[in-house]
Parts: sequence; structure tokens; C-alpha cells
Amino acid sequence: MRHSGVESISTAICCARAYSTTALAQQARCNDSDHLGEEGSMRCSGTYEYLDSVDPEEQARLDAVRRYQLVDEPVEDTYERIAFVAAALFDTPIATVSLVEQHRVWLAAAYGLPDVREVGPEPGLCASAIAQDGVYVVNNAATDPRTRAHPLVYGELGLRFYAAAPIRTHDGYRLGTVNVIDNRPREATKRQLSALEHMAAIVSDELELRLMVIRSAVAEERMRETVN
Repeated sequence: MRHSGVESISTAICCARAYSTTALAQQARCNDSDHLGEEGSMRCSGTYEYLDSVDPEEQARLDAVRRYQLVDEPVEDTYERIAFVAAALFDTPIATVSLVEQHRVWLAAAYGLPDVREVGPEPGLCASAIAQDGVYVVNNAATDPRTRAHPLVYGELGLRFYAAAPIRTHDGYRLGTVNVIDNRPREATKRQLSALEHMAAIVSDELELRLMVIRSAVAEERMRETVN
């Protein structure tokens, strides 16, 4: 696997920031005005104000992103391994597991981008990939009209190849992608793209297991409150 340029790629993404605040810590700070959504995730009043002023369909998708409580969490081994396998399969220096929010793309895992946890939501890459069900492929981002104006393409990173499979929930929401990135134009085989879709499906299954744990914890807390 090629590793050249990884350090410079990492520093090139100026908008990336590491977040240390976890969703569980946010729950701990909730007061009596907290409420539990239908999807089973706890939300503090005013915590996610930036999700306001979006159309109902997108609001529902954003709520689906948050219900798994993976945003603003430390990197977990499961998603880190998936990113590693994706990069190995495509022989790319970068692969990520991303979740698309309104004002950022959160990287649940980022092989080849140490300490980078988010990038901008500009159209052309992840934000566009979740608009369709199939694999989204850009063979040469410098000439592709979908991506040539993206800052990761014309900037120092020099992104050229991008392939992403959407992470679809069991109730139909496209949360983000499993994607691979290279700084040179290239092609991908049908077998590689099919494997990328399977990896996105694995992420979806892992998220559903995560949601079961969250709901079980909430139900247990409710039972304790009732008994007390």
C-alpha cells in the first residue's frame, strides 16, 4: 500500500478539527427538559440548534444521523478496520467512514488522515454521494464538473479519485459513506465497487446494533426511575 504524502495530505485539510466531547457526556449534562425521541436517542434542549431551518425530509435524515450517537465520539475499532480494509482493497492512501451533517462531514474513521475528524460539506463528494443509492465514482476530480470546484480538489490535497458507497439505514436514510480517496486519477473495477457497497452495509448493520444498545440503556434507565 502506498503511504507517500499522507502527512502532507493530513495537514492540508485546514477545516478539520478534532472533537473530544462525546454524545454520552452531552447526555450527562441534560436537565429536566431533556426528551427522548421516537428513534430512542436522548437529546438535550438546544444542543443541536444548527439542525433547524431545513426541509422536513432532510431534518428526518439529520435526526437519523444523530440517533446512533456516533458523531463527536472517539474513533472506534470497528469503523477504523473498515476504513483500513477499503484502502487496502483499492490501494488508496485514504479511506473514510463518514456521516454527513448539515454543516460538516464527520469522519467516524479516517485511514491515512491521522487526527482529522471532519471536513466541509461542499457538494461534489460525500454530500453528493448520499443523494443516490448506488456507488458514486469520480475518476478524475480535476475535470469532472461535479467536483472540480471542491476545495479538496483544487487545494493542496489535490484529490483526484473518489469512490463512495452510501451507508443506508434499515428505514431508508442515507447517513454518509464508506469512501476511498487518491491524489491521482484512476479507474475502479466492478468487483471493488461491489465490495465497497458491502462494507457500507456492514457499517449499517453495526449502527443498528449500536442503536439496540442505546435503546436498551434508555429502557433500563426508565425502569430504574419508575422503581425509584
